[in-house]
Amino acid sequence: MSLTLYGSPLSPFVRKTRVVLAEKGLDYTLDPVNVFAPPPEFLAISPLKRIPVLRDTSVGPDATLPDSSAICAYLEKKQPEPALYPDVPFDYARALWFEEYADSELASLFGTGVFRPVVVNILMGKGPDREAADKTMTEKLPRLFDYLNREIGDNAFFVGGRFSVADIAVATHFVNLAHAGYAPDEASYPGLRRFLTTIHGRPSFATLIADERKMLASLGIAYAL
Repeated sequence: MSLTLYGSPLSPFVRKTRVVLAEKGLDYTLDPVNVFAPPPEFLAISPLKRIPVLRDTSVGPDATLPDSSAICAYLEKKQPEPALYPDVPFDYARALWFEEYADSELASLFGTGVFRPVVVNILMGKGPDREAADKTMTEKLPRLFDYLNREIGDNAFFVGGRFSVADIAVATHFVNLAHAGYAPDEASYPGLRRFLTTIHGRPSFATLIADERKMLASLGIAYAL
């Protein structure tokens, strides 16, 4: 097997890459990395000290790529079908925009504001800081939910009427939100909730979510979606 993905299953960026690998039918090995205490050999291939990193030995023993967006773009070129990036220029740019929005805005607020004070605290043997997470949900996340609910509308997908990297990038962060016990209110954000139910139900997502839920259930962490 030529592909090795380094990272933690609970990382939304690792999950995003694993979904792309699954959708494209590419076999790979997941090599777990604790991002809070990465080994020196990992730091040598991840200049930003972040996960994931992909190694493709079919290119060469030292052929590694950091960053989920770079990796997903590479996988699209390596295995063009099924296409996860639109062909139409404007749709292609829109897909990249949603990926960037998810990987920056959603990742920052979901991660530091909700997932970290709840799930990471528990994983580190601390009590969950529900007050901090509730505050983020109440004060900071409604504008993100409003935007995504408006953009998805009655559509099944965010761009071009077909499943793409835009949908994967957005949906992966909501898995982490749900792991912390939170989800957008269905009455307030019906389009967004419908979208999440559909995308998270795809085999590429559902298999990973089920495995992660089992991992966290032993710690008393309940999934919200």
